Amino acid sequence: MRFFKWIGIGLLALAALTVTTGQLGLLQGTPPDDLGVRSGRFKPPSATANSVSSQAGLWPGHPQREAAHIAPLALRGGGPATIAQLQELLSTRPGVRIVHSRSDYLRVEFRTSLLKFVDDAEFWFDPASQAIELRSASRVGRQDFGVNRQRIEMLRAQLAE
Repeated sequence: MRFFKWIGIGLLALAALTVTTGQLGLLQGTPPDDLGVRSGRFKPPSATANSVSSQAGLWPGHPQREAAHIAPLALRGGGPATIAQLQELLSTRPGVRIVHSRSDYLRVEFRTSLLKFVDDAEFWFDPASQAIELRSASRVGRQDFGVNRQRIEMLRAQLAE
């Protein structure tokens, strides 16, 4: 019985240490310095299962090419109007920080409340495809348990309302 008591105490201590580490900002990762649109493309999706990209198909042979693919966002009144709607939707959410905004591009950070993990998301109006291309990826870890995909699908549904 004492063994299980010590295991329980150890697990509680580990949980407390993890939360404290997150609250101190030690789990947020470093902002990528290679975000943005270059020659009509975002950077490739992450090599691990913690990102989504509407441009995943542009990277032949990429290990997450199929798994990371997500449809672009449909326009709601034109490219700049849709970017403005996205910015308006996101600016009121807790844990969201607008990093960069132009009429055709929006970059945001999504920060979790407890552990302060950060996901970087980009939205770009592509005049050639007449859609909002997007990329969203976790800064740290190998798995996001579908959080980036769920967040984008929630934004898609809100834009459609």
